[in-house]
Amino acid sequence: MEKEPNYPLVSFISVNYNQSEVTFDFLESLKHLSYPNYEIIIIDNASPADTPHKIKEKYPDVNLIILEKNIGFAGGNNVGIINSKGKYLLFINNDTEVEPNFLEPLVNAFEKDDKLGMASPKIIFHHSKKEKIMQYAGGTEIDYKKGAGSFYGYGEVDNGQYKTSYTGLIHGAAVMVPRKLMTTVGVWPDIYFLYYEEIDWSEHFKRKGYKLKFVAESIIYHKESISIGKATPIRIYYMNRNRQLFIRRNASTSNKLTALLLFYFASIPKSTIYFLFKGKFNLLTALWKGVFWNMFHFSNLKQNPILIEKDGETKIKNSTYKYN
Repeated sequence: MEKEPNYPLVSFISVNYNQSEVTFDFLESLKHLSYPNYEIIIIDNASPADTPHKIKEKYPDVNLIILEKNIGFAGGNNVGIINSKGKYLLFINNDTEVEPNFLEPLVNAFEKDDKLGMASPKIIFHHSKKEKIMQYAGGTEIDYKKGAGSFYGYGEVDNGQYKTSYTGLIHGAAVMVPRKLMTTVGVWPDIYFLYYEEIDWSEHFKRKGYKLKFVAESIIYHKESISIGKATPIRIYYMNRNRQLFIRRNASTSNKLTALLLFYFASIPKSTIYFLFKGKFNLLTALWKGVFWNMFHFSNLKQNPILIEKDGETKIKNSTYKYN
């Protein structure tokens, strides 16, 4: 007799910021899922130029949580964790759309592997649905001297050349995590606010002995950077602030010294000259604000927020923000 398929509850958690119309497209794509057991949680991060209530009006089954204060991408996701019930939590950008059968391969990967801590699907650029140009098909380990890694498949046409495999990098646009591991490894490191948080989080999983996986049979489409943009002051500030922060939190002493020397004596001067030459003084200011943040923040940098579930209550301990 054939075994009945197992469909553990999956919690979709997605953060909205000034992009309700984009979130509509995301939610519309979820209507066609073949996977039967899931819940959807949308966290609105105090959008100043949006009317997020219309998300609930159009999609009444969605659990919409509207925050009074913007607490960043990581913080928003952590609010979603507190309000979720799933065995598996899928953190997914609202500027994505999904294939109807994308969820089953992700769940099956965890059901078959107790040492799997995180998994990401194949990510195709949304504008290239026909050509199928990839953004992510797995990635390298982090080079701590640079404070970065690289994605496999980026810019390539998807011809099935990348197979499901363990990977050095997950992708923050879509990452599934078993709920139970957040009580030991921790939840999103909300000290970052924006950028680098998924890289830091995945390094904590690896240090605890868990693996990361790229799941090729699972496919989503990503519009990428709709809510923030490419070269904006907020992006420049947090990318430079958090690159240093990531190195300080995770690198060995030798790698830390090399990385910070490269950052302060190569990367920063190069960017400074570029912004001055181009007359982009707002970006120059943002760059140096990110540098100075690290010069004046030293305490509790390695403290990780942990999920606490006890007596029917769900809380997060050691967080940057007050969630409860």
